[in-house]
Amino acid sequence: IAKIYPLDAVFDTPEDVPEDIKSNKRYAGLDAFTISEVAQQLETDYGKIDFLIHSLANGPEVTKPLLETSRKGYLAANSASAYSFVSLIQRIGPIMNKDGAALSLTYIASEDVIPGYGGGMSSAKAALESDTRTLAWEAGRKYGIRVNTISAGPLKSRAASAISEKGKKGFIDLAIDYSKANSPLSKDLYADDVGASAFFLLSPLARAVTGVTLYVDNGLHAMGMAIDSASLEGIHTPP
Repeated sequence: IAKIYPLDAVFDTPEDVPEDIKSNKRYAGLDAFTISEVAQQLETDYGKIDFLIHSLANGPEVTKPLLETSRKGYLAANSASAYSFVSLIQRIGPIMNKDGAALSLTYIASEDVIPGYGGGMSSAKAALESDTRTLAWEAGRKYGIRVNTISAGPLKSRAASAISEKGKKGFIDLAIDYSKANSPLSKDLYADDVGASAFFLLSPLARAVTGVTLYVDNGLHAMGMAIDSASLEGIHTPP
């Protein structure tokens, strides 16, 4: 990695950063960490870039059901997890080469109910997918770039592992078990599977693909019934 830029994607400009954040020890010694400042640094260092990957999300109340989520927590989830992609394309789109590509990561909770994935994060992912389609049109016409998102199945990443209640089996462990039991392809999903699909979408191989939500989940999204449900006991299903 040639260079790592500090970034807090909930801030668009230096004027957006409140004083308590500026003085927080986590930000000590860091300058130019807003989206607009990082875009300026990228332009200074590289001139033009070919692709942008938005791989970030944050829901401070993700373990709370939607009915218990505060307005502050709901808006924070959408700000960090969805609007940040809009803001990045606003500011980085102008320094992307024509035929470049932007990509984000979403989750099937955007369209289906996933108990345990709360705090407004399901709404944030729905917004992210809707924005992907609109940005594909607007950024495609304005900058000549493609915009897509990947809906990945459950992976035991560090972020996913945080969605759990103390003393209980983690949300992601349950989601992985459910996926393997009910997906058309009953096998483990790996980060490399998602990475290979991302490589395709960012490469010239996908030069005519934009505005797409690509499922990389061993086919789980296609299922309308859980075959490991006790309600299906005695019904023949493929082995």
